[in-house]
Amino acid sequence: MRGNALHLPAGALGEGVGVPLTVVPDAAALTHAFADVILAEYRAAKAAGRDRVLFIVPVGPVGQYDLLAEAVNAGQALSDLTLLGMDEYLAPDGGWIAEDHPLSFRGHLRRHLTSRVDPARAPRVVFPHPARLGEPAEVIAEHGGVDVCFGGVGIAGHVAFNEPPEPGERTDAAEFADRPTRVLRLSRETRTINAVTATGGAIDLVPERAVTIGMREILGARRIRLFMNRPWQRGIIRLMLHGPVTPAVPASLLRRHPDFAVTATEDVVQSPLPVLR
Repeated sequence: MRGNALHLPAGALGEGVGVPLTVVPDAAALTHAFADVILAEYRAAKAAGRDRVLFIVPVGPVGQYDLLAEAVNAGQALSDLTLLGMDEYLAPDGGWIAEDHPLSFRGHLRRHLTSRVDPARAPRVVFPHPARLGEPAEVIAEHGGVDVCFGGVGIAGHVAFNEPPEPGERTDAAEFADRPTRVLRLSRETRTINAVTATGGAIDLVPERAVTIGMREILGARRIRLFMNRPWQRGIIRLMLHGPVTPAVPASLLRRHPDFAVTATEDVVQSPLPVLR
């Protein structure tokens, strides 16, 4: 079935699976769409009477936070919004990497959003910490649940850093879906593709471990919205939407969620035809 999914043409992608798929022209359009959806979901939550709004958010895709900063500076206050970061890399000593590290997700949110706006109008930002793994659940309980989980998808199907099981690891969809916030070792696939996109192929510069929000927190959100803009996501978008629902492709478990939608670029939906380059 995986092979069949990988051979689906662009025009058939998303058909018959009950997951709305929006296709935008390019990465710039996706960045704007991402920012627009964040603002629209925030306003909808406020209109529905939510005193405090909670989103789980990724760093990757990037770009949407600069647009949110522009919106705040243009008059859109987000002081009653909490952004719960999906994950963060860890240093060899087991703590967060430094916020000024180029790969720090905390640093990215600070540089591209919170430091660029009036603190009185800025959202609250919380990231999972390896020494406080229960904190995300506490934040979620304080807010009465997650309004929307936003995210991207890794090359092996991870959402946040919920990596597929390693060979020989025993699990099933139910157990995997209930995995909470935790510390884990990143897969070889994740470190390799992150090296391609972030360190010029220098795998040794990509941290080996991370702390991540769990599938439990992601699947517990009221809505899930994924955004995909990498050419190497052509295969995984097909497995996510049309392959088996399995921990081997963690994002496939999102198909069981009642309000799950995907936005992807034209490049991502093209067929992953083999070619030597």
